[in-house]
Amino acid sequence: MIKTVGIIGAGQMGSGIAHVAALAGFDVRILDVNEAALNAVKGEIDRNMDRQVRRSLVSEADRTAALGRISTSTDYALFGDCEIVIEAATENEAIKKEIFKTLIPHLSADAIIASNTSSISITRLGASTDRPGRFIGMHFMNPVPMMKLVELTRGLGTDKETYETVRDLALKMGKTVASAEDFPAFIVNRILLPMINEAVYTLYEGVGNVEAIDTAMKLGANHPMGPLELADFIGLDTCLAVMQVLYDGLADSKYRPCPLLVKYVEAGWLGRKSGRGFYDYGGDTPVPTR
Repeated sequence: MIKTVGIIGAGQMGSGIAHVAALAGFDVRILDVNEAALNAVKGEIDRNMDRQVRRSLVSEADRTAALGRISTSTDYALFGDCEIVIEAATENEAIKKEIFKTLIPHLSADAIIASNTSSISITRLGASTDRPGRFIGMHFMNPVPMMKLVELTRGLGTDKETYETVRDLALKMGKTVASAEDFPAFIVNRILLPMINEAVYTLYEGVGNVEAIDTAMKLGANHPMGPLELADFIGLDTCLAVMQVLYDGLADSKYRPCPLLVKYVEAGWLGRKSGRGFYDYGGDTPVPTR
């Protein structure tokens, strides 16, 4: 039975997972190599919970109790009493494998490792650890407190018991579970990212400008966000990384990353987090850059 949840990464995904885990009554341990990120994470979670309190989604008492369940450190020894550790680091296979190598000596023998990867092979990641049977993909959607879905992906070696335990954890966090097979980008990003990539091609080929493309998809397909606005929200570097996983893993030219997407990432125009992507976020209102 899971009582204590470890989280690696104090970024947007890590803080969101910590938020929902703490509200669900779990003790939460957050690790990051960046002290500044760790110092900021509890304040960010507090602000996000405050919005829920103001909308009467969470009581003040529950918010206070949840924040009291969260502890942070840069030391992997933090995870010694965790029944599960969820890795929410950057979408880079080599970095994730290095993290697991550092993590494993600090875990109990029966602890589960979950990866929040949005595209990388769970079988391959699990095989790099000492416990492929207790390794699973647990892909939360962003922003985690608002989005109901968790994609659960079993690697070739993942035990049924591991799947059931992690599924139960996701349900206790108030999430709906979709089970995906371990193929590149799973379900959501297998469908979503090629759509975003196609929107970038539509821009690249001059079929429409940024505003026209996003307006067309919002009003023509009833999407809450246009695909280019969504790409900026996700991060263009993450979009490119997922497209590269699809292209490399499936060897199909329809997954070729758009050269314009590559160019924006090379320029450091990564979307909202860098202040500029398909929109410039320097002013009060985002302005299209193309």
